[in-house]
Amino acid sequence: MEMLCTLRSATEAQHQALLKAPERLQDFLDDEEDFGDAEGVKFLELDIGESWHGLQYLMTGKAWEGTAPLDFLVRGGEDVGDIPSDEGTARVFQPAEVKKLSESLHALPLDTLRGRFDAGKMQQLDIYPVLWDEPADDADPLAELVSYFAELRKFVSQVAQRGHALLVHIG
Repeated sequence: MEMLCTLRSATEAQHQALLKAPERLQDFLDDEEDFGDAEGVKFLELDIGESWHGLQYLMTGKAWEGTAPLDFLVRGGEDVGDIPSDEGTARVFQPAEVKKLSESLHALPLDTLRGRFDAGKMQQLDIYPVLWDEPADDADPLAELVSYFAELRKFVSQVAQRGHALLVHIG
């Protein structure tokens, strides 16, 4: 089963509604449920696909740990519902946390990310999707991760500017 990551902005009303009705998470992610929030209809969304674990590693230097807030793709936030760990996670970060995250992402030099990239070590640590030393179609996995990081940094900044919460869903 593929484990893909989607990030989405959420208003405070949507955040609270998700915590009260986690069974509606998939409808929210599929844009079939806005919980009656007119502001939330103008949501922001970013799909980073399978790159989430590689980004986690490059941002923190760790597979599953790290220092907050840069470990946000795999830890932190408030759980939405009770999702079995082998089926992924859904967590929401408060607007103040999103602002700190945005600042941390902007302070993280691209040279740090590039310096942490080691396909063999990532393979050894089982960094998902565990294909780091087998690039397909002449793709450059580091260039792809750096590109996703730039998109992620811009996205989180936009969510922070709106003063919204951030939902991180891996599943």
